[in-house]
Amino acid sequence: MRRRSLTTIEAPTNGWRTIRRVAPYLWPKDQAWVKRRVVLALIALFLSKMIAVGTPLFYKAAVDALAGEGQNTAWMLALGAIGLTVAYGFARLMVVGFQQARDAIFARVGQRALRALALKTFRHIHAMSLRYHITRKTGGLSRIIERGVKGVEFLLRFLLFSIGPLLLELLMIAGVLWTLFDFRYVAVVMAVIGAYTLYTFKVTEWRVKLRKEMNDQDTDANQKAIDSLLNFETVKYFGAEEREASRYDAAMAGYEKAALHSSYSLAVLNFGQSLLITGGLVIVMVMAAMGVQAGTLTVGDFVMVNAYMIQITMPLNFLGTVYREIRQSLVDMGEMFDLLEQAPDVTDKSDAKPLKVNGGHVVLDDVRFGYEDARPILKGVSLAVRPGQTVAVVGPSGSGKSTIGRLLFRFYDVQDGALIIDGQDVRTVTQNSLHDAIGVVPQDTVLFNDTIGYNIAYGRDGATQAQIEEAAKAAQIHDFVSGLPDRYDTLVGERGLKLSGGEKQRVGIARTLLKNPPILLLDEATSALDSETEQDIQEALARAGQGRTVITIAHRLSTVADADLIVVLEDGQIVEEGTHAELLARQGRYSSLWDRQASERSPSKAAE
Repeated sequence: MRRRSLTTIEAPTNGWRTIRRVAPYLWPKDQAWVKRRVVLALIALFLSKMIAVGTPLFYKAAVDALAGEGQNTAWMLALGAIGLTVAYGFARLMVVGFQQARDAIFARVGQRALRALALKTFRHIHAMSLRYHITRKTGGLSRIIERGVKGVEFLLRFLLFSIGPLLLELLMIAGVLWTLFDFRYVAVVMAVIGAYTLYTFKVTEWRVKLRKEMNDQDTDANQKAIDSLLNFETVKYFGAEEREASRYDAAMAGYEKAALHSSYSLAVLNFGQSLLITGGLVIVMVMAAMGVQAGTLTVGDFVMVNAYMIQITMPLNFLGTVYREIRQSLVDMGEMFDLLEQAPDVTDKSDAKPLKVNGGHVVLDDVRFGYEDARPILKGVSLAVRPGQTVAVVGPSGSGKSTIGRLLFRFYDVQDGALIIDGQDVRTVTQNSLHDAIGVVPQDTVLFNDTIGYNIAYGRDGATQAQIEEAAKAAQIHDFVSGLPDRYDTLVGERGLKLSGGEKQRVGIARTLLKNPPILLLDEATSALDSETEQDIQEALARAGQGRTVITIAHRLSTVADADLIVVLEDGQIVEEGTHAELLARQGRYSSLWDRQASERSPSKAAE
């Protein structure tokens, strides 16, 4: 079964839409220097075309001077055969010089567009909701972006330097042939150009479908490779190296098949183009040879016709190459623009204002939510967390505990009810201000492939080394880092794999403490720690929570026994709430969970 595109957009790629999206980068309203460079590049392009069309005239004159034929003008006679040959060489050099000047002038325009579009895509992906990032495939997504961004500069060059200048050059050559010879030469040239263009476009449209299939297979193979490498340990646990290699090889086999079809079609295209161009060249040269034999043309005319025909084949070949590349670029960029057109599920309202935290009073008012309509998670949860209060949300797996944290951070919007902070519905404030107000220590801390210092400093942009170390001390990890050879410059590896689970968790706690938010969300924050370290971290978190609103999501009840309020969540509803002592006294659901976990602990712990 053929895979769907990883962008999950089913509509066919719209080439004109892509061109409309890219064209403004050639003439931006607020970038005068870009316009100047575009104009200068066009001037250089025009000069190179003008010189290129006149260059064969020097060639003809030199040949006629050597053969003693034709009627050379005074300046041709003055230059002589050697001078005309030197002039011919200089003209060719000028053509190349102006072409290179054009490319050098335009290079910054193209690179600016590439950078701007890459940044726009990067920001857009970060603006997408958690729902999108949970369902995306990293490998396929990265390849789509890579191919799309690389096509930007090429497409801009096409818009500016290809079709219009190519038509201008062909018309100028046709005018010279008509003036110096007769309409028959122009008719043959036009017929060859028409047949070549029609053939190229038809075959290229067929090849575009093959290219799309090849891209899909390439994306699938890349996604499988990255997914396997990210799960390296799991592969090892189950001895699945050969299984993963087989999956990857199967994906590459699909890519190989598609790539071969693309290569075969390219051979068909190239041979057909060569047949048409060579046929036209032979016809025109035969006509010129007959003219020389009849005495109506000189040997210089024969040579000049040949030079013009070769000069025509170059832009025609260029047209074929450009059209192929453009159609492929449109496919590549179309997937990227499909991605850019996907709207985030969670967006700021047009009149959204920054969140003003006056104490951190958090209220869940009859909150209802489900990741899928057919599977509700929260079924009317109402909860008030007073400023400075520590509230623990406990319950069995799947009860909706972590969902509350995700809604608070606004990874998703509630489907009914409201989530309010200090009287402000989180849907009416800016996401940036909401995220600044909440510090999260997740159950599984994921670190950047950088140093320990960088990962802690991520909690506050521009943090000093002293502030980093202070946060590390509060998270009970400073002594460990100080004992490392590179201290805070120690690399943690991809996703922090060079650190233990507890060490990663403490780095995550340190960067959240460095952020210093008014509201703390602890999602199983000590789940990866041993008992001794857990006690130290609990004390550190208790100190960090002083004067702040703290919401703790926990499965292990012993970690939240000191909370001001404990809320028991089950099947998306609050079934009990109160202090630890009150809930034990009720002999209800909390008491049952406590007894069960106590029996699982050591006898000494159970007796406490």
